[in-house]
Amino acid sequence: MNIKDTNIALVHDWYLKKSISGSEKVTLIIDELLSNNYSVPELFSLTENISQKNQSLFGNRKINTSLIQKLPLGRDKVQKYLPIIPFAIEQFDLSRYEIIISSSHIAAKGVITSPDQLHISYIHTPMRYAWDQMNTYINNSSLKKYGFELPLRYLLFKLREWDYISGHRPDYLIANSMFTSRRIKKYWGLNSEVIHPPVNVERFKFNLERENFYLSVCRLVPNKRVDLLIKAFNKLGLTLILVGDGPEKAKLKKLANHNIKFYGSETDAKVEKLMSTCRAFVYAGIEDFGIAPIEAMASGAPIIALAKGGILDSVNCLTNFSKNKIPTGILFKEQNSLIIKDTVSWFEDKKVWKKFNPEIQNQFSQNFSEDKFKKKLDNFIIKSWDKFKKN
Repeated sequence: MNIKDTNIALVHDWYLKKSISGSEKVTLIIDELLSNNYSVPELFSLTENISQKNQSLFGNRKINTSLIQKLPLGRDKVQKYLPIIPFAIEQFDLSRYEIIISSSHIAAKGVITSPDQLHISYIHTPMRYAWDQMNTYINNSSLKKYGFELPLRYLLFKLREWDYISGHRPDYLIANSMFTSRRIKKYWGLNSEVIHPPVNVERFKFNLERENFYLSVCRLVPNKRVDLLIKAFNKLGLTLILVGDGPEKAKLKKLANHNIKFYGSETDAKVEKLMSTCRAFVYAGIEDFGIAPIEAMASGAPIIALAKGGILDSVNCLTNFSKNKIPTGILFKEQNSLIIKDTVSWFEDKKVWKKFNPEIQNQFSQNFSEDKFKKKLDNFIIKSWDKFKKN
């Protein structure tokens, strides 16, 4: 069978209008590639609430959902059903599809397929709260506060087992960064191809006049460590603009001095303007990849970030880079507010931002463009199909 004649299923964990972020945007680009180059895929997801009021990302196409869709709060707070998510994803009947592409940060990789079906999974991360971020998740969980820490730990133990087992189900794995690829090797014992996520770098302007404020754009959740940025900038007295919403917002506002401004969720146009005029983009979390820093680079801004995780795939430190790499930012080594304060203070006092050329920052960001992603993924799918049919 010619690959162009195949039936394709595209599986993603969920589509929630309040959390359309990097993984959903990647899935949209995958859908675009499949629709244009192969056949229009059938869509599958644990749950969704984007099909009403013209909010659908896929026009009038149906998104096939799991049993969670019909449960109370299933369309808005799917995470509440964490214990049954593995069971729910396994109930999809995908028997009529020759190719299954999954986009997974928790469960989509776990769909059940036959030996005659090719399953390629784009892995955004192994299940974070079951592995290296388990204790962070537990310490911030309301279940611990009410004395349910032990049952929660046991649940995560069982989810670790399922995450390992389901990680072996796809025929081929794609990781979104070298960091994610190492985690896949560490936790599942498997190799993966690295294809960085697509970033719409074309929409950003790099030649606007820069102003004297610092910027961070992210969800306000514990693992982003926005609290460390706030503590550092409280002492620096410099203007820090935080764009994003999340459950930590009220707590973070209480922590912040007047020089720190919370903008909440903003329009794309507003974010583009902020990125194109900030002095630098700052980030203290450990990302699996990190799309926002690439967008900031496309806007001509230098990056100040923690030297861990997927950020190392894109940010080359000014003070420690090889001759064949372009410096795109400053990296600090520890998740510590004092170190962040010292790094930004040095950046400010020495006027280090002048060492970064906005046009070169933008040129470097083109390495992560949507077109490059599509070409790499297209080649991977074709090679995987040929190899699969031969075997």
